[in-house]
Amino acid sequence: MYNILSKSERTKQFIIEKTAPVFNAKGYAGTSLTDLSEATGLTKGSIYGNFENKDEVALAVFDYNFKKITDYIKEKIISRENAVERLLVYPEVYRNFLKIAFLKTGCPILNTATEADDTHPALREKAAEALNYWKKALENQVKRGIERKEIKENTDPTQLAVIIMSLIEGAVMQAKVSGRSKELIIAMDFLDTTIRNTGR
Repeated sequence: MYNILSKSERTKQFIIEKTAPVFNAKGYAGTSLTDLSEATGLTKGSIYGNFENKDEVALAVFDYNFKKITDYIKEKIISRENAVERLLVYPEVYRNFLKIAFLKTGCPILNTATEADDTHPALREKAAEALNYWKKALENQVKRGIERKEIKENTDPTQLAVIIMSLIEGAVMQAKVSGRSKELIIAMDFLDTTIRNTGR
């Protein structure tokens, strides 16, 4: 059975896809309605005919950006069987994040969390949920590896998950601010070694 979107749903999806890179690059506060209009080629009235306000667009865009990166990583993970190899997908992907088109503007979680901390509670909540989802996914990979005797049994799933996330987000921030990948590569090499050292 085909999932046929209505004209309204198609327009909404179009707006989300076209404005996603703008929000991720400029942030919520830095993105104006004029930016949204220019990115979509639609009038401001047409945009607000599909979304109640800028907040609603921003929340939908966050979900879209987060799903895009999650699907990209998931596709690489499911092609690998060993738990250590699955975890190594993260340093592999983020080592090259400046070369991946939809990640060039940065990590949507990091971008949203740093900007929406106090200014936008709903966006902050979205970022918190995304971080929790990512942490749980990593913990589950580690637990799976321990059960299958692919990861050392004394490995703490939560500790390793937090280290992976912190190294990635910190390195991505440095790369985005400096526009170079030197520190990013150093951090991802360190993360690669850390993950390999958990293997049996």
